Amino acid sequence: MSDLSPRQRILQLIQHNPYLSQQELAEQTGLSRSAVAGHIASLTRERRILGRAYVLPEQRPVVCIGGANIDRKVRTLGPLQMGTSNPVEVEETFGGVGRNVAENLARLGAPTHLITAVGQDPAGEALLSHLHSLGVDTRGSLQQAHASSGTYTAVLDDHGEMVLALAHMQLCDALTPTLLQQCSAQRAAAALTVLDLNLPADSVASLLYAAREDAVPLVVVAVSIPKMARLPADLRGIRLLILNRGELESRVGRPLPDLPALEVACQQVQQQGVQDLIVTLGADGVVHTHDQGLLHLPAPQVPVRDVTGAGDAFSAAVCWSLHQQPDDLTLACRRGLTLSALTVQCNSTVYPDLTPASLMDLLA
Repeated sequence: MSDLSPRQRILQLIQHNPYLSQQELAEQTGLSRSAVAGHIASLTRERRILGRAYVLPEQRPVVCIGGANIDRKVRTLGPLQMGTSNPVEVEETFGGVGRNVAENLARLGAPTHLITAVGQDPAGEALLSHLHSLGVDTRGSLQQAHASSGTYTAVLDDHGEMVLALAHMQLCDALTPTLLQQCSAQRAAAALTVLDLNLPADSVASLLYAAREDAVPLVVVAVSIPKMARLPADLRGIRLLILNRGELESRVGRPLPDLPALEVACQQVQQQGVQDLIVTLGADGVVHTHDQGLLHLPAPQVPVRDVTGAGDAFSAAVCWSLHQQPDDLTLACRRGLTLSALTVQCNSTVYPDLTPASLMDLLA
């Protein structure tokens, strides 16, 4: 027999699973649903839980929504020669923009949820199992029968720079507005939502609308130039858009050869509803919007082993920083550049020794 009071028992159950319904709480405590409702009301008044999904104040997560797949990295052992066979080494790791961001966030100690789609196949099982081992909550994700989990194949030259990438991410089309609506309580309880553009266009639009309604800050991470077309014309609801120069050029429909051109383009996109933008410039660092226009931050100069995952690491560190200090975008970019530099120096898509301390030590 438990020594906990009914209210303490309810709080304990909520701590274990914030998404239990009142009926489920009633069944697990032996109380009536009306009695559970009374205890929930008291816990809410006492600020021991917050809002929908009974979220505890210190546990508001970052909710990532996007792709999870198997990465295959093919690296040439010498200078790449087109039109002929090249000796290579091959490595297979877990990947996907949304998944990579979620893993980095979890390693940095942020409470992290991932809503994604995988197949009911060995790859899908392995993807979810690895995320669970890191503490990432994948409730709300879809594991689809008779479907293959996504793959991403990157061809790297002998300097670790990407030459070509092939993405099989059609399973993300299953992340429909209807499916995402089933996770509305999970999303509304978030401190921050991160969306990658692997999702269908109507799902992206629905999440922007939800961000405006729920007032949960939304970060959108671009995936590729073709998928920029999935952004709607009305970008209200986006707290931050992270993209590279080519993706911004795609949005505004013209080349952006220098910083003044980038600044005008960022202002144009802000007029479409985005609060802030970060434009990544590869080895040249990043620029981000601020009150006086654009601020440029150079990238650390480090030896490059493999660029795969560097952009996702940057986005994750930015989101981790905003989760703690929502109004300091410059600090977020500095942290992002630092984690990106760590990531390009290793063979892994996610820096395997990442901890909050390891990142902060480099920033000290």
